[in-house]
Amino acid sequence: MAKRDYYETLGVSKGASAADIKKAYRKLALKFHPDKNPDDASAEEKFKEAAEAYEVLSDDTKRQQYDRFGHDGMRGGPGGFGGGSMNMDDIFSQFGDIFGGAFGGGGGGGGRKRRMKGANLRIKVKLTLEEVADGVSKKVKVFKQVQAPGVEHADCTTCHGTGQVRRVTNTILGQMQTASTCNVCHGTGQSITRKPSGTDEMGMKREEAVVNLEIPAGVEDGMQLSVRGEGNGAPMGGVPGDLIVLVEVLPHEKFQRNGKNLHHDHYISFVDAALGSTAEVPLLGGKAKIKVDAGTQSGKIVRLRGKGLPAVDSYGNGDLLINLNVWTPKKLTKDETKALEDLRESANFQPEPDHGERGFFDKVRDMFS
Repeated sequence: MAKRDYYETLGVSKGASAADIKKAYRKLALKFHPDKNPDDASAEEKFKEAAEAYEVLSDDTKRQQYDRFGHDGMRGGPGGFGGGSMNMDDIFSQFGDIFGGAFGGGGGGGGRKRRMKGANLRIKVKLTLEEVADGVSKKVKVFKQVQAPGVEHADCTTCHGTGQVRRVTNTILGQMQTASTCNVCHGTGQSITRKPSGTDEMGMKREEAVVNLEIPAGVEDGMQLSVRGEGNGAPMGGVPGDLIVLVEVLPHEKFQRNGKNLHHDHYISFVDAALGSTAEVPLLGGKAKIKVDAGTQSGKIVRLRGKGLPAVDSYGNGDLLINLNVWTPKKLTKDETKALEDLRESANFQPEPDHGERGFFDKVRDMFS
């Protein structure tokens, strides 16, 4: 069954603020929490669905990616781009961050340890237009925090391994019990008893890692892609952060890009423009021949359909637009000068522009309208 739109799942508009999204998720999470709906598979599924929607829409990078590409932009397994299904540990950790321990972790309300999450990493990847056209696999080196081998843990002595500290307060209505995240272990339920030298207080160290990137065809300059789980690691066996990849598309010596269309400036002699000819023009990964009609004026655009770039969020390729420019020689021989002088007074060589013909910028605008 097709996934529901995340905005529809939370019941908010696409332009909803971060506060509106959090409020909508809080309402749904309270309604469908397993502690309130024991043994209700339907409620648990809605609880998971709301958590997944919030996990994407509460993250600016993931939300931007989802807005552009929908669920396709969230796909990908290990080393791939996007999200993927959340497990219940992730959900309850997220839930606890928002509600501050107002509920347990499900299944009886006995509390659930919090899993720490590592920080995201950001890198820039430079791509050629040829790589954009076909998509590309790249191996990149990153330095990130990982938990060192040999780290040993024990239950936190403050919360006794539960991750929460419970307090009982006497009120006029009777005793009231509240729970909050343990400020000693930060909700993990564990403390470090042994760590190797060269690590920080949480047993983490910085090391080099190689990450495989599968970059889809059609990405644009400035686009951000998220590789889940390839960011900094987290202490106590927590959830690693994501690797945020900023795409930079390098300039090309022959083409200018406009979305999924490409432009190429091609120069022809005024003899070829007057008499007509054929011309060879470059493609991304090849060449093509075009016909130059007799009487071609400078600024004419020849469209080669489907010879542009693919788009990440749609099917089919853009076009290659050849801008024909008539080249005027800067130096002439005596014979060339005489031949042109003989033609100067010819009525056929006097400019007679067609005032009804649309100009260059009008033609370009028409192509994109």
